[in-house]
Amino acid sequence: MKSAVLLSLIGFLFFVPTRPVLCAEAAHDHHSSQWEKDIAAFEARDKTNPPPANGILFIGSSTIRFWTTLATDFPGQPVINRGFGGSEIADSTYYADRILFPYSPRAIFFRAGGNDIANGEAPEAVFQDFKDFVTTVHAKLPNTDIFYISWNPTPSRWQNRDKEKILNDAVKDYAGHTPHLKYIEACDFVLGADGKPRLELFRADKLHFSAAGYKLLVKQVQPYMPK
Repeated sequence: MKSAVLLSLIGFLFFVPTRPVLCAEAAHDHHSSQWEKDIAAFEARDKTNPPPANGILFIGSSTIRFWTTLATDFPGQPVINRGFGGSEIADSTYYADRILFPYSPRAIFFRAGGNDIANGEAPEAVFQDFKDFVTTVHAKLPNTDIFYISWNPTPSRWQNRDKEKILNDAVKDYAGHTPHLKYIEACDFVLGADGKPRLELFRADKLHFSAAGYKLLVKQVQPYMPK
């Protein structure tokens, strides 16, 4: 009897802790390889049309990917667009050797994190991914300024707004004491008088910016563009 109880206790001690570990590993498995075709396309484009040296890199998820008017929004600036929609913060870190460091950008405008939260990752874990991105970049480009464009609520992901705010607040605080890191407030400008996202600022999917939304985003980013 005692032996049976002891064996049951041993089994409990070894079995129970393994489940959270496996879940944590799954939550942080970003499957970055799914973006290989997108990254390879960037590399092929770089060979035929090399981006400007010492340029201004915009990188991140779909907000960047669909920002097709960068060159006209910031005339005279050597902008480079390396957004790949659906990506998470860790994906930009993973591919930094291929779509970031080769350009030696003097400034990086970064926007990602919304997909991470939508995919079930806790905002604290997303923030850690962002810190990993900053550490990775500054290990090779210590004097390059990183500008984090904050996340904004959207009609389709309205339920995530509180988690997105936690992420924004964490990044803002971090930027306050981290050299060459700046926080750009781009959250509240999408809200109307009722405190809800203005539908005209989004596409039909109620997630991505419309042309009107991008016009307002430009106004938020413009003051931070290098002179």
